[in-house]
Amino acid sequence: MIINNSKIENPVLRMVGEEADRLGLDCYVIGGWVRDLFLHRESTDIDVVCVHREGDERSHIGILLAESVGKRLGRGAHLSVFKTYGTAQVKKGELELEFVGARRESYTRDSRNPIVEDGTLHEDQNRRDFTINAMAICLNHARYGELLDPFDGTGDLERCIIRTPLNPDITFSDDPLRMMRAVRFATQLGFNLEGDTFDAIVRNRERIRIITRERISEELNKIMLSRRPSEGWILLDKTGLLPLIFPELAALKGVETIDGRGHKDVFFHTLKVLDNIAELQKAPITHHPSPIDPLGLWLRWAALLHDIGKPKSKSWDPQAGWTFRNHNYIGAKMVPKIFAKLKLPLNDKMDYVRKMVDLHMRPINLIEETVTDSAVRRLLFEAGDDIEDLMLLCDADITSRNEEKKARFHHNYQLVRQKMVELEERDRIRNFQPPVKGDEIMEILHLEPCSTVGELKSAIKDAILDGVIPNEYEPARAYLLQLAHERGLC
Repeated sequence: MIINNSKIENPVLRMVGEEADRLGLDCYVIGGWVRDLFLHRESTDIDVVCVHREGDERSHIGILLAESVGKRLGRGAHLSVFKTYGTAQVKKGELELEFVGARRESYTRDSRNPIVEDGTLHEDQNRRDFTINAMAICLNHARYGELLDPFDGTGDLERCIIRTPLNPDITFSDDPLRMMRAVRFATQLGFNLEGDTFDAIVRNRERIRIITRERISEELNKIMLSRRPSEGWILLDKTGLLPLIFPELAALKGVETIDGRGHKDVFFHTLKVLDNIAELQKAPITHHPSPIDPLGLWLRWAALLHDIGKPKSKSWDPQAGWTFRNHNYIGAKMVPKIFAKLKLPLNDKMDYVRKMVDLHMRPINLIEETVTDSAVRRLLFEAGDDIEDLMLLCDADITSRNEEKKARFHHNYQLVRQKMVELEERDRIRNFQPPVKGDEIMEILHLEPCSTVGELKSAIKDAILDGVIPNEYEPARAYLLQLAHERGLC
């Protein structure tokens, strides 16, 4: 079958084929680029596999072709060679070409690192994870554009299913990361797991324990950035992978009932909040990503973890029913441990997620009480530049089926937002520092560095947040002298 698609008539691909012909190699574009060609998705990463022609015993033919292509691309092309793996990469601008020789693989039980040997194209296609990633298109001049699809990957694209080329039990036992990749591709593409493939993941789920947390988290982040990330987490739950890789999230599942009163299933509520965030992030009017989170990934993690403390805080009160007191505080304390275990970054991104989890109940409490200037000032101060993300999370957290209740909550949040704008314009509270600095306090009161300096500085900050004095230098200095006099410091 010859592919009739304008993307195939790519001058770079033609040039790769010409260099392969000159070197006496058969070569094919394979994997994700071919899959995305049929799905009409943009893809700049191109994987090229080379095959020995009969009687050709040269090794590292992928590197050989990459070197030749790099020279043809000329100035600006960057060649990276990985001799240990027999692979090479050529980059120029947004173009990225990966070269490898066709290979066959075998595995030992205790490792996902294969024993690799030179192989045929068919053997190389056999080793691919899924049928939709095993399709290859010839780049040699005589057969340019010919599709080799031995496992009906095109049919699986039409049927919208994820299926392994060979026995799925062998595929997943050999490389258990492919179970995570199956869930990730199903989530990204909106596909289903084919029945035997799904069942094989269930049977082999314990094998996921040999995979490093870093590799698992890479797949989780890709699931999180998909259009409807909840679909990935639900698949992880249904296959039995979730309690093995993220038991804290699995613990949110289920509803307990006493005297006919039950609480909502926190797991499915959480996934609804996550999908709500993903939907809200599509609208640039409502979402302006912060520099710390340009892709919106960490706000999605905050949504996933916002109620993570509920199982530990759940209690039954005969009058109030089910309560989850301080679940935000408990959840915030859990965030660093979860990030460490999943090998997620333990830096400002983790701090951001922890802050979102800790503060996510504050706006809710504001709309349920009288919105005082003092309470709004403190929220602005503590949230800082992340206040818009926090309010977005709170909007997403409204998952009631009662449309009237949802409308009322959204309206009340708008009132809080309006109050924030007014106070910020007037008092400049966000990220503020008390107008009188610590060294000036020591100079005015002739103090050495001590806890009293910090207490006075904190008292000035509280007075500004409570509206006792404006956020200006002279009133702050006068308030300092008043405090000093009351404490006998001057």
